[in-house]
Amino acid sequence: MTQKSPELTTPIRNFSVQLSPTPRGARLARLLATEQLRSWGLPLDPAAHLVAELATNAVTHGRVPGRDFLLLLYVVGGTLRIEITDTCGDRLPHPQHPTPEAESGRGLAIVAALADRWGASPGLPPRKTVWAEVTLPPEPGNPFPGGTGGLPQGTNQ
Repeated sequence: MTQKSPELTTPIRNFSVQLSPTPRGARLARLLATEQLRSWGLPLDPAAHLVAELATNAVTHGRVPGRDFLLLLYVVGGTLRIEITDTCGDRLPHPQHPTPEAESGRGLAIVAALADRWGASPGLPPRKTVWAEVTLPPEPGNPFPGGTGGLPQGTNQ
């Protein structure tokens, strides 16, 4: 008797693009991410804001002339993960405590407020990746986050 292997019913969603480490590249990262999320039928907020903050940090603090940064979006289960990889691996991000009058320094505080989880990972030298994760709402007609189907943890049926 042969067994049929289970079919993969959840679409694999991923998107990546290399961009110049300039303010224009950061704006383009947000625009491209917004269009990709729209094409997947996913909510734009807070993901578009997270991409904007992480990309701006990459071009402000992780910029090395002539070396692009990478935007990667992917969905695993009910989680959207946003990754920005730059080529300044010796500078891991750390939240600042700006004065009320300061005009900058709040980007990571915004990321921490909008993301369910975030962090930084060293990569192959000279790279580092700063990432943020957002739990997706359930899709209509499916009570499970991200529309992945199946049973939630701890349910016996």
